[in-house]
Amino acid sequence: MPDISVGVAETGDDEAALRALSSWLREDEALGGAVRGRTAARARREPGAMGGGTLDVLEFAVSSGLGLGGLVLSVLQWRAALRRPAATVLRRGAVEVRLEGRLAADQETVRNILEQLRDGQGNADAGEGDAGPR
Repeated sequence: MPDISVGVAETGDDEAALRALSSWLREDEALGGAVRGRTAARARREPGAMGGGTLDVLEFAVSSGLGLGGLVLSVLQWRAALRRPAATVLRRGAVEVRLEGRLAADQETVRNILEQLRDGQGNADAGEGDAGPR
């Protein structure tokens, strides 16, 4: 089971958005070797259909708390670079944090998201301008 998974929704082309995020994270030098990721296809194929399903999640193994913080910060920075930020869901076990709207990629936002992921506050929502549970 991965330490954390990241999915996007409502972009019009969720697979392309995930590929862009994956590329962004690979190029983030601050993450160094603290985060290892892979893409995963979870959509079920129709019987007889070709292909491996649709890419709908990135899965990451995180080697430390610093790696998790760096991953969260990098995801926030990627979202901030988009014209229209993609709704993004971070999952760790049963805990799910949804990022929507414009969120600052600052220390307080990262800390709030990390607390939610670490403390098991499942289904917490980090909405526009607020990364706290709702």
